[in-house]
Amino acid sequence: MAAMSRRAACAAVAGLSLAAIILPGCVPVIVAGAAGATMVAVDRRSTGAQVDDQAIELKVESDAGTRWGNDIHLNVTSYNGNVLLSGEAPNAQVKSEIEKITRASHARVRKIYNEMVIGPTTDLGARSNDSYVTSKVKTRMIESESVRSIYSKVVTERSVVYLMGIVSRRDGDAAAQIAATTDGVARVVKLFEYTD
Repeated sequence: MAAMSRRAACAAVAGLSLAAIILPGCVPVIVAGAAGATMVAVDRRSTGAQVDDQAIELKVESDAGTRWGNDIHLNVTSYNGNVLLSGEAPNAQVKSEIEKITRASHARVRKIYNEMVIGPTTDLGARSNDSYVTSKVKTRMIESESVRSIYSKVVTERSVVYLMGIVSRRDGDAAAQIAATTDGVARVVKLFEYTD
């Protein structure tokens, strides 16, 4: 039995290695799939809610991207049906239309936080800085003994950090404190669902 398991494991590794040689673009998908499976085990959302959240994000980004293309910069983050829209829209009408698209995108959309800014889209430098700020906040949460970061989702847009997740009030406050005291953070917005 052990030999059979070893043989199966070797076959799986060989298959992944072959995929890495033949389909280099697919390897991140395989790795991401494995990482995603790990996240399912620690996420407070049900597996169905996680699938719904991904469907909401993909649908809204696709529909808005098809309609407005490079005229907008849109990030869609859905957590347990609570949807954060961040980025930039050229005017209030487009911002409102994106919210309507979001509401119609999926039956599981519960609440929409439309934090899009009216104005020109940010450049690559600003977006890279936002990614860097997000990574700093996440790192500080992981290193902290006062917060369980696996239950918090961190999104940064124009140096504003948005925190989503299903947390206790204590963990939510601790996460917000860590984010607020991280270099480069202009403001923190808590969009948590509380367990208590």
